[in-house]
Amino acid sequence: MSYQASEARYEKMRYNRCGESGLLLPALSLGLWHNFGFSSRFDTMTDMCRTAFDHGITHFDLANNYGPPPGAAEESFGRILKEGLGAYRDELIISTKAGYDMWPGPYGNWGSKKYLVASLDQSLRRMGLEYVDIFYHHRPDPNTPLEETARALDGIVRSGKALYIGISNYNKEQTIAISKLFKEMGTPFIINQRKYSMLVRDIERDGLKSYAAKNGIGIITFSPLAQGLLSDRYLNGIPEDSRIKTDGRFLKEAAINEETLSKVRALNALAQERGQTLAQMALAWILRDGDIASVLIGASRASQILDDIRMLDNTQFSQQERRQIETILG
Repeated sequence: MSYQASEARYEKMRYNRCGESGLLLPALSLGLWHNFGFSSRFDTMTDMCRTAFDHGITHFDLANNYGPPPGAAEESFGRILKEGLGAYRDELIISTKAGYDMWPGPYGNWGSKKYLVASLDQSLRRMGLEYVDIFYHHRPDPNTPLEETARALDGIVRSGKALYIGISNYNKEQTIAISKLFKEMGTPFIINQRKYSMLVRDIERDGLKSYAAKNGIGIITFSPLAQGLLSDRYLNGIPEDSRIKTDGRFLKEAAINEETLSKVRALNALAQERGQTLAQMALAWILRDGDIASVLIGASRASQILDDIRMLDNTQFSQQERRQIETILG
């Protein structure tokens, strides 16, 4: 049966301007990371992408190394596009990145022009696309001249293979440095992607969040639930089937200490008072002051996406709630 998107897909989702660009991003975007590898069920991946789009999530975020194995998420998404979602290409924002290790030898990593151009060509082939909407440099390269990376990204836009340029994991100083180069070249640099949650607030401490808001740079954040800590999953300790027990690469068992759990339980109590789950409140909190264009969510099934979207029912925080959250977080 062919896919036909819901006619009501734009009725509830909120869209925010990305920096000073003309691009609007949905308040929630879908990240295609570890649940879109070859070991995941294709029908589940398809259901998640279609459910997201049916509810106004137009932005799908990938990277060359997402899988596993690296490249698998792009291949999976390419097949999802081919099998129905691609009919709506002009309604989709598709992004990908390059910056981490992808192939053997000196040209498959970091930020050289050689690597960035080759990587995007590979990504486009895997997804069956002529262009992506946003192409990111995934992480700063300490050894390649910043001007080379900036010029490579500028050239990619001019080649027609990307519409906009983004950076990821750049701090405030690095963002200022590359944005000056982009401004000189007239590059459509619009967005920085950084980790941000109630428990991880580096973009506030290094000043990036306020700098970006004042200088027309969009911010999209990932890991909004701190690898699941800001959900009801760990309220009573570590479940045996949790990612910590089965993987442990991204959330360490040492992070689940009593001090953290007491904060999480207090936040959960406040969320209940607001008529939300803890996860819904954590997502809404990121969008509380308008400085963040979009929040990247991850999911392993469509029902999680629907739960996250319900956070749009209550995104306002009273001054008392804001003070209470800050007190809890210490």
